[in-house]
Order: sequence, then C-alpha cells, then structure tokens
Amino acid sequence: MRRQISTGAQNFEELRIRGNFYVDKTGFIREWWKGQDVVTLITRPRRFGKTLNMSTLNCFFSNKYADRGDLFEGLKVWEDEKMREEQGKWPVIFLSFAGIKTTGLELTKNSINQLLADEYNRYAWLMKEEMFTDADRGFFRKVTDNMGDNVAAFSLNKLCEWLYRYYGKKVLILLDEYDTPLQEAYINGYWDGLVAYTRALFNNTFKTNPFLERGIMTGITRVSKESIFSDLNNLDVVTTTSGKYATAFGFTEEEVFDALDEQEFTEKDKTEVKEWYDGFTFGSITDIYNPWSITNFLDKRKIDTYWANTSGNGLVGKLLRTGKPEIKSLFEILLKGGEVTVPVDEQIIYNQLDTNPSAVWSLLLASGYLKIVKAQDMLEADEMDTERQYTLTLTNREVRRMFISLIKDWFRQSGGLSGFAKSMLQGDVRGMSRYLNDVILTSMSYFDGGNNPSIREPENFYHGLVLGLLAENTRDYVVQSNRESGYGRYDVVMEPIRPESPAAILEFKVFDEEDEENSLEDTATNALKQIEEKRYDTGLLTRSIPAERILKYGLAFRGKECLIRKAYAVTKKKN
Repeated sequence: MRRQISTGAQNFEELRIRGNFYVDKTGFIREWWKGQDVVTLITRPRRFGKTLNMSTLNCFFSNKYADRGDLFEGLKVWEDEKMREEQGKWPVIFLSFAGIKTTGLELTKNSINQLLADEYNRYAWLMKEEMFTDADRGFFRKVTDNMGDNVAAFSLNKLCEWLYRYYGKKVLILLDEYDTPLQEAYINGYWDGLVAYTRALFNNTFKTNPFLERGIMTGITRVSKESIFSDLNNLDVVTTTSGKYATAFGFTEEEVFDALDEQEFTEKDKTEVKEWYDGFTFGSITDIYNPWSITNFLDKRKIDTYWANTSGNGLVGKLLRTGKPEIKSLFEILLKGGEVTVPVDEQIIYNQLDTNPSAVWSLLLASGYLKIVKAQDMLEADEMDTERQYTLTLTNREVRRMFISLIKDWFRQSGGLSGFAKSMLQGDVRGMSRYLNDVILTSMSYFDGGNNPSIREPENFYHGLVLGLLAENTRDYVVQSNRESGYGRYDVVMEPIRPESPAAILEFKVFDEEDEENSLEDTATNALKQIEEKRYDTGLLTRSIPAERILKYGLAFRGKECLIRKAYAVTKKKN
C-alpha cells in the first residue's frame, strides 16, 4: 500500500499519527543510547533528516511523551525490551537554532535569547513549587530576549538543575542545527562577536553541568574546538568520515529502492534516481541518498534538482565567488567531472575560510557538495606529522547541475551571460569587453587575477570565468577547452552544431608586469599571433567550417582590466 508522502516533514509524532511515508531510523536511538557518550556532535549536510531524528529522540525519551510507546510500535527500537523501559522517562530540553538567520550580532543574540526564554516559559509552572527559592524565581525572571550574556550563559545550566530537583533525574539536551547562527555570523561579518557568547553558553550547558545526563548536537559543520568548544573535552564528534551512525542520516540504496517499489516506480526510474541522487558517503558506507531529493521525487514523480534548489548555498557561493584563483581552477576540474586531491581538516575554522584553501574544501565536503574518492596521509616536509589528503569529486549529477546554475546566476546578476556570448558570435568586441569587464568588476577580487604571468593560476582563473560565460550556449555549440589542434593546445573553441553558424577561438594571456616594453595591447596581439602560429583553426577547418566564419579572439588580462582583440581567419586562395 502506498503511503502518503509528506515532503519536508520534521515532526516524528505527526508522521506516525498520520501514517505518512517514513523510513525507520529508530535504530539510531538504541545505538546512541548504548554508546553512553556524554555529549555527541553529529555533522551531516542540510536536509539529511537531522531535525526529524532529533524529534524522534525527543518523542522517545521525553517524559512529556510518557506512555506513548504506540508511536514506536513496529519500529526497530521497539524490538529491544530494555530500550522500551527508557521511553518517556526523562526530562528533555529540545531546542533548534535552524531559524536563527539574522544579519547582526545583537539580533542573533536576541533571537537565541528568545528561544531560551520560550523554553523557560514552558516551565513557568515549576516556579510555583515550594522547593524553589526566591533566588531561583529571581533568576527565572531574568531570562528574556534582552538578557545579559552572563545570564544567557547559565540559563540552560540552571534549568537543568531545577528539572533535576523536581523529577529526580538528570536532563537530556537536544540541540538541532547548532551552527546555523555561526555560519550567518561569518557571512555577515560578526563572527568574533558571536563566538564569545556561544562559547560561554555551550561550555556552561555541556561541560560544567552536573545535572546533564546526555547531550546531542547536530549541524552541518564541525566548528573548530578552539572557537567554541575549547573546554569540552567530553565531546564525541561524528563527522561524515566517521563510522558511527553511518546509516542513521540519509537513505541507503536499499531503503530508496524499497520506497520506489512501494510507490510503484519502474526499474528505469531506479536507474535515473541512482544517476541523479546517489553518491554521498558516510564513513565506509557508500550509496547514501539525500532524503529531501528522494521524498520530493516520490511526491512529484519527476527528476529535478530538489536538494540543490533549497536555501543554504549562500556561504558556499560566497567562498567560490571570492576565493583564490587556485580554488577556482580546481573547481573547474570538478565541474568537468574530474577529481582533485587536496588537504582537508574537518574542523572548520571560519576565520581562515578567506585565506586557507583546506578550510574551503573541508566546508564543501561537510556540506555534501563533494565526496571522497580516496584518502591518504601525507608526511609534511618539515614536521614529523601527517596531514590528511583526500581525493574529491562532485557528489552527483544534481550537485553538478546546482553549481552550473549557481555560476550562471552570478553572471546574470552582472548582466553578462547571454550578452557576452551574443557579442562574441557577432564579432562585437566592444560588447564583449563591456560585459566581461562588468563581470570582473562585480564578481572578483583584484587578487583573483594575480600579477605574475609565470604562475599558471591567474590564466586558469580567467579561463574558467569565460567558460562560465559561455556555458548557456551548449545547446547550440560544443564548447571545448584545452584540446589539441594544429601545433598546440588552444584555450577555448566554440564549434557550432549548425554549420551555418559562426565558430570562435579564444586565447588568453596575462600581462607580464615585469616586461616594461610590452603593453596590454601587445599582450592581446600576442594571443592572436599564437592562434595563427599554432594553427588552432585546423580542427574546425577539417570539420568543414569555412575559414571566413571562424572568429579569433585574443584576450589580455591585468588584474581587473581586460582587453580583447579580434581577427577573422583569411580564406586561402586556390592556385
């Protein structure tokens, strides 16, 4: 029988009462409880069922759900008699930072404070009990949206104490999406200010809290210990490369195919779903699928970029748009379906994201955009230590499509995507220059272009930039890069699918600051000369494209400056 799909459902109780489609992940409850770790941090990409799993934990353990074992009947956790004894027996504090997406420090602190105050208000009845003192009631009244940082820091600690005194049992704390405010703080420039507030709150809640039984946090990233977890030596961190809870978040291939069978999809559908949505790896478990994409496919019954189109790409977009040239060059390889081998440190250090490439790759891996092909330890040259190197590739077809769309959007916002290609194919150098210079000025740092032509990266950056501008024309053209033709390898060739359309050859050169005799004009001219001397038009001519319809462009770059020169191929006269 086909169960109703509830897309985006995050409330376990509602799913079970309604009998909606649900993939049983309750084995995670038993695995976590038997592990006996005091505080656990689990990182998984967005939309991977973190909130639903936390809701499930809350329904299982919270004394607010006492005698609600019916919610778990028929599920894996209910098969364990000892676990049944724990259902509905514990005081639980369940908070989510998922909605804390503000643009300023004070707004963020006020939003978190409001969450804490709301949790306090749920226990307002507690202060009427005779066991609590006037001092307790005084502190209780201080917990508001505009409370001081020192009060906020101890708020959950004090609430745990009161719940312990009332129920005689220590407290479970569930904190979902703990790092959402921290990501927003980095994007909007108030990271340092939020770190001190968060560190005090977390340390008093999870470290110096004698009334805590267990704590569990979920998020996308493992923020560096030095930032906010400096005193939490009792923290068990479970990242995407860890073996723990490998199948607890995300759908396994068996679970996906069982769901497709239940919803009466065909074998062809299974093949398409695997091609688009497979590819995530947690620990040693491969063939993990994103739940958001799968439930949307089951509901809408068509392939689309569901996960890629959800919110949450802001930080990744910022890093790729403003990142160093070598990052852009390596990302070009990834977009072409290739692999890159880079150092990865799974502790995300936000204040290094602008300067440390390994931090960027760490974030992309943690966010689910990249997957590990293989890992190796590399001995550092001047230290008796090793750093972890990973060979990475884009996770799947959906992720690749997302990044192509993301890049196109950047160029559309600069007014440059279709305009650049149209001007180029019309031989309009002025139009090309206007569009390209506009994109360069609005989308890159001066340092993206470098200033030393002996270093290959700057040219690779401009190369990738122009390829992005041409990406939308792949229906009418075959865009090829770094291919052999004539006596060398050209930079970019646009070969028309329709023979009556013009073709184009583009060659890039970076101005040599140390060559005092040459100008930017000379650099563009030399790029054109290279096209002629290396006979880069050979491949197009052999495919019967007339020489008079082959446009040739030399592009010279210096920082944010770009100069373009054009030459038509000359038709050779017959003897």
